[in-house]
Amino acid sequence: MKKVFGKKINRIDYEIRKGVYAVIFNSKKDKVLTVQNEKGHYFLPGGGIEDDESHTQCLARELLEETGYDAFISTYLGSAMRYFYSADGKPCLSQGYFYLAKLSKKKQKPIEDDHLLKWLEINFAKQLLIHEHHYWAVEKGVHG
Repeated sequence: MKKVFGKKINRIDYEIRKGVYAVIFNSKKDKVLTVQNEKGHYFLPGGGIEDDESHTQCLARELLEETGYDAFISTYLGSAMRYFYSADGKPCLSQGYFYLAKLSKKKQKPIEDDHLLKWLEINFAKQLLIHEHHYWAVEKGVHG
C-alpha cells in the first residue's frame, strides 16, 4: 500500500504527475541534497517521467539536468502520493517514486538555471521540503 499525503476531495479531477526522485545524503548522513526553485521552494532532485522512460532512466536524466552530475542509483525506497493544488490553483496528485542515490562524476553545467542545489540538514528538511512525501522518503532513507 502506498503512503498518501494530503486529502482527496471527492468529485475533483486531479491531474496525475508521476515523478522519480533521489534521496542523496552527504557522507555523515546528516544532510540531504535538495533543489531550490526560483520561488524559494525546496524539492528532492528528480522530476517527471517522459514517454517510455524507466524510473532509473528518468532519474539519471533529471539528476544530470538539475545537478550536472552522473549518479549511482541504488535502493528503491518506495512510492508515496500527495494531493495538492499547484501554484496556478490546479488540483494535482503527485505520484512519487523514491531511490537512494549518490553523485558520481560532474559531466556538465546544470541545465536548469532557476534551480539551486542546497544541502539541508535533515532536521530542517521537514520544514523546508514543499511536499510531505519527499520528507517521508528522506526519513525512509535515514532509517532504512
